Amino acid sequence: MAAMLLATTGMAQTLEKMQWFNEPENWEIKDGVLTMDVTPHSDFWRISHYGFTVDDGPVLYTTRGGEFEVKVKISGEYKERFDHAGLMIRIDKENYIKTGIEFVDGKYNLSAVVTHHTSDWSVIKLDKPVPFVWIKAVRRLDAIEVFYSFDDKEYTMMRNCWMQDNTPVMVGMMAASPDGEGFKAKFEHFQIKHLPDQRRLEWLEKHK
Repeated sequence: MAAMLLATTGMAQTLEKMQWFNEPENWEIKDGVLTMDVTPHSDFWRISHYGFTVDDGPVLYTTRGGEFEVKVKISGEYKERFDHAGLMIRIDKENYIKTGIEFVDGKYNLSAVVTHHTSDWSVIKLDKPVPFVWIKAVRRLDAIEVFYSFDDKEYTMMRNCWMQDNTPVMVGMMAASPDGEGFKAKFEHFQIKHLPDQRRLEWLEKHK
């Protein structure tokens, strides 16, 4: 099936204006929902623990230069170990954060990989499978806070990590299937909200 692109309406971000990094073979945007067949044997990881580097998972992204809040609702037909989907915030191949839900040894996990030359990995194991999860990330100054929710109302922080400030980043939806032959992933209600620069707000407060 060829890639399909259908118009979206009423979206904070127009998905069809976003760009692909490692475009998957099959994907579709319809009514503001992105679905994709995740590329088999694809992932993002650098060096640590495993001793290899891979950078070939699909990401649909836009570019942001300042501070922002981004969130998305994620679901997927996870099958094999390490199948995962979520948000990507990326400066370059050596500096990125990917975070979402990951299927490990038959269990659903909230997952975050933070990479600054080498990757680390943190997980929160869930007691039972969930039909979807909301992931939200907030970039302020030189930090990114990552939150999860099961209802888009109550959010819990799962990670706070450093990322170089005043540097443009790729922000978008990513998925990967390192061990498997791919799976179907779905992303709904993707939204980015601009946040005014914190240092500028502080300057204005001092000089009003």
